Amino acid sequence: MQHINLEVDKGEIFGLIGPDGAGKTTLIRILTTLLLPDSGTAQVMGMDVIKDYRPLRRLFGYMPGRFSLYEDLTVEENLELFASIFGTTIQENYYLIEDIYKQIEPFKTRRAGKLSGGMKQKLALSCAMIHKPDVIFLDEPTTGVDPVSRREFWYMLRKLKEHGITIFVSTPYMDEASQCDRIALIQAGKILSIDTPQGIVNQFEGDLYAVITNKKHQLVKDLRNYKNAKSVFLFGNYIHYSDKTIFLDKQGLTDYLKNLNHGEIEIRKVEPTIEDCFLALMGNLTGEVTHV
Repeated sequence: MQHINLEVDKGEIFGLIGPDGAGKTTLIRILTTLLLPDSGTAQVMGMDVIKDYRPLRRLFGYMPGRFSLYEDLTVEENLELFASIFGTTIQENYYLIEDIYKQIEPFKTRRAGKLSGGMKQKLALSCAMIHKPDVIFLDEPTTGVDPVSRREFWYMLRKLKEHGITIFVSTPYMDEASQCDRIALIQAGKILSIDTPQGIVNQFEGDLYAVITNKKHQLVKDLRNYKNAKSVFLFGNYIHYSDKTIFLDKQGLTDYLKNLNHGEIEIRKVEPTIEDCFLALMGNLTGEVTHV
């Protein structure tokens, strides 16, 4: 962690967005009192994560990235166990998890280890919510599950938000950033930017272009060698390119590529995404052309 400074508002969905190894899990473990910070302070709901760790643990929910429930217990037994640990019952707070739990309730007698990835995800979220926490921390909850389960999961989080619960969620998927009220982009333990998803996109400097030719693999190298290249990276079937100049010399770039034997050249302006902004911010950190 490198001098991280952030605040999360009550009742919002706050996303910590970054690739594997960026520091997301480390930060969440510090906030959930599972890891001691080397320096600095952190508070959750106004309580110090070191001094007040015992009472604090009863006030938040935590869903780790790896499935950590008891695989030999059934779905219902796991939920009953977590409810009893926090001195409550399934019935008392069932209204809170009903939309989630009813999807796995038909399998309540099945052992947790026999559930699919999406079902395990729903059970883990139900166990994290059964004591009605004020804040819930979710560490990469959608990693390894199918696209349908990912969409369902974010729908469930929006429903939980309606109960006034603050949701702090990390994910390596840039496309999930739009599901959050605000996001923090993190890389190598450093926060690159904090804003709403649209606010992050609005920070993108200059224009962005999608480029494709009949020599796609050679195109990456040639664009990187172009005198005005600012960022060059693969994005689906196209290469996303940004220029150092305010206005792209489209004809000049086309002529450059033609001289290198490229044909069927297409250059069109596109709107930047969160991923584009993340890569641009990484380039600002190094002071180099962004090559991915």
